[in-house]
Amino acid sequence: MFLRVLTLAGGLVGAAGLSQFPEFSQQYVQRLGGAVDELSRFVDAFDADAAGLGLSRAAALAELEAGSAMGAARAETVGRVIARHARLSQDLQALQAAGPFTRLHRAGHLGDPEIAAKVWRAYRPALPLRFEGVVFAGAGFLCGLAVVGALGGLMRRLTGRQAGRRKAARTA
Repeated sequence: MFLRVLTLAGGLVGAAGLSQFPEFSQQYVQRLGGAVDELSRFVDAFDADAAGLGLSRAAALAELEAGSAMGAARAETVGRVIARHARLSQDLQALQAAGPFTRLHRAGHLGDPEIAAKVWRAYRPALPLRFEGVVFAGAGFLCGLAVVGALGGLMRRLTGRQAGRRKAARTA
């Protein structure tokens, strides 16, 4: 009886947790879009400055790096910003057209730690009243049932084997 109650609790925890994924991923995509927009402005301004001097992006970075220690540090920073912009732009492109179910399949694109942390801090759980929230809640419930049920079964097997060994040791 206790294991059934524990299994049901595990299912409910799974349902509550997974039902929040559609809204969390939507908020992540919104913040990701804002980050890409801001980084695009920076990268575009850098490219415009380079073009104004007749340089490509790579040539402008090389010229910065070859200058003073400050120029080299700035070139490294700009290079990291440009790389982050490219990575986040790819993530945004992969997630924008995806619905909530496809986003779960593409969850690797929800992996920018800075954006995820900001979404998590601002996120407030809500009752999943849309179809996808209910489906995720059902899947979470089943996953929670399965995990707790499997752990309970494993514990029963382990304690059953130990009891069998003790019984065999007493009869021997």
